[in-house]
Amino acid sequence: MDFQSIVIDNLISKFASIKSRMLLVIGQLTDDDINWRPNEESNSIANLIVHIEGNINQRIEAGILGKQDQRDREGEFDLNRKLKKWEAVEIVIRSFAVLENTLKTLDKSHYLKPQKVRQNTVTILDVLMQCSTHFSEHLGQILYIGKMKLDRKYITTSIPRGKSF
Repeated sequence: MDFQSIVIDNLISKFASIKSRMLLVIGQLTDDDINWRPNEESNSIANLIVHIEGNINQRIEAGILGKQDQRDREGEFDLNRKLKKWEAVEIVIRSFAVLENTLKTLDKSHYLKPQKVRQNTVTILDVLMQCSTHFSEHLGQILYIGKMKLDRKYITTSIPRGKSF
């Protein structure tokens, strides 16, 4: 397997893990839990999921696939935004399907194509690596909120304490 294939496979795997862990924690929570925020300066899980959806729309659908950019970034962080649990699950599944399908259908030569992000010219690979990092950061926030809300009832989405593999 060549280096490029390894990188692409790793990205696909990373995004699948992020999606899976988000769904595992959302599955443990209630509608109220996913809309709860520790304070007005923090985001709820609902905000974070809508924010990731907006990022996928702008960076993947519009930026890479050339579709219309319909992002409302400011609206993603609206303090009054509420989602039902099923809506959050649907958004995660739909958004990550776009991402996964894009990764699987891009020709290897496309990964080095230049793309404009804000005022910078970057490659599609740069965009995908940034998305991976960005979504991982928000996954951490989602997991932490889940742990705060569930306390001892929280079921880990990774390796439990005291278990090493």
